[in-house]
Order: sequence, then C-alpha cells, then structure tokens
Amino acid sequence: QVRLVESGGGLVQPGGSLRLSCAAPGYMLSTTTMGWYRQAPGRQRELVAIITNSGRTTYADSAKGRFTISRDNAENTAYLQMNDLKPEDTSLYLCYALIRGVAYWGQGTQVTVSS
Repeated sequence: QVRLVESGGGLVQPGGSLRLSCAAPGYMLSTTTMGWYRQAPGRQRELVAIITNSGRTTYADSAKGRFTISRDNAENTAYLQMNDLKPEDTSLYLCYALIRGVAYWGQGTQVTVSS
C-alpha cells in the first residue's frame, strides 16, 4: 500500500511559522501531484496548496502570500512552508498524493495556532 509520511505540525503562536513535509517513498516516478489539504472539526476538507511534478502550483486564497509549497522530486517529498500563521489556520493538515491516477491521503499532522 501507498504510505504517506507526514511531519512538521505543532503548536505555534500567531505570526509564527511551521514547515510541513510529506513523502511518498518508492513512488518517485509515479507521483504526478502532491499537496496539502486541511480539515478542522465541523468543517469540510479544503485545499491549501498543490504542486505538480513539473512545478506548477495552486494555492487557496487564504494561503496566498503566506504559504509556499515546494517539492523535492529526488526524494518525492512535498513541503509546505507556512508563515504568518493565524488562529484560523488551526486544523488537521492532510498530505495528498496522486500516484498512478489514484489519490492517496496521509493521516494528517495537527497545526494549532494559539497564544
């Protein structure tokens, strides 16, 4: 089975930064798209950012200017640099990977922004 390995979540104060990472070991040549979604309790899952294997990126409006998604193709790892975090960014962040036409999800890493 495909297993997405996530890390980087935690508790930060408003205005702080975090960097999330997600790897799909062994699927370097098969992963066409990776990204991050988030889902807070009582809310629907929403897209944060995605990146294709060619480097094309898409961001949610709430993430533009604050978050940056990048990708290390050699390691098949996606990163989400999150700056100027706000309380409304608090959520479970889920890694997404499209591998051979099938979407896979990580278990998620919790990001909490609070003073």
